[in-house]
Amino acid sequence: MAIYYLDFEKPIAEIDKKIEELRAFSSYPGGKVTEEIAHLEKRLQKVLGKIYADLTRWQKTQLSRHFNRPTCLDYVERLFTDFVELHGDRKFSDDPAIVGGLARFQEESVMVIGHQKGRTVKEKVARNFGMSHPEGYRKAWRLMKMAEQFEKPLITMIDTPGAYPGQGAEERGQSEAIAENLQVMATLKVPILSVVIGEGGSGGALALGVGDRILMLENATYSVISPEGCAAILWKSETEKERAAEALKGTATDLQELGVIDEIIPEPLGGAHRDVKEAAKILSAILMRHLKALKEIPIGELVEERYEKYRRMGQISNG
Repeated sequence: MAIYYLDFEKPIAEIDKKIEELRAFSSYPGGKVTEEIAHLEKRLQKVLGKIYADLTRWQKTQLSRHFNRPTCLDYVERLFTDFVELHGDRKFSDDPAIVGGLARFQEESVMVIGHQKGRTVKEKVARNFGMSHPEGYRKAWRLMKMAEQFEKPLITMIDTPGAYPGQGAEERGQSEAIAENLQVMATLKVPILSVVIGEGGSGGALALGVGDRILMLENATYSVISPEGCAAILWKSETEKERAAEALKGTATDLQELGVIDEIIPEPLGGAHRDVKEAAKILSAILMRHLKALKEIPIGELVEERYEKYRRMGQISNG
């Protein structure tokens, strides 16, 4: 798959291109080409470090949507074994924007549910860019209840611009489907781990995000509305999206400070899209640590702690 670069990644693109050009000649005798590649790779690490050390909130928003960013199924492939995908909401149809099924996480049998944006342009269109219809959320609801019935921990992966706002989705009860997911997750009698792996947008993201532990990848975002949508409402122009991103404070660092998420998962230098294998390795270790901790808590206490967790969020002002 072709590598796509964001505007601020252009210096990285130039070095990557030079390295690829030199690698075409690396099989020829002589050490100069190898030395030059090593020099460029060292330079690349410095450039990556400099660029990614001081990203703006808008740049992190762009990274959370990166065309090459790992999807839910990319992580499922690398984190889990024996994954059996389950389809359909038993009411209307199957929605490919949300995937889910039983899997084995190391030695633990779990239920996995996540938004799936797709990898290629064709797949992204087929999966509606991860924007689910009501039947997607109802499929998720069905799998959540199945996890409870068979006492399987639930792991959700969030990556969506938001729920699909089309007329058909509204007619089939989009808001009701999301509300039912919030309700069932709040009282589900199994450990729940939710991970924001990319873009977490509005209620469409929250429908998979009521967990005992909310984790977030370093370059992911999680907000009530997109910066473009916020800018269009507040300043009547999408050109103010960078200003809106600053106001929304939807980065992992912001949300940890606000107490919305529990832990930031570091990404490989340059973002998860530059080293999917390493990103999955880091995520796997952190997920297992939290899962072991949650399993030690009696279910009754776990559900009560989940309730208190969300009661503590936010502040009430009389001003």
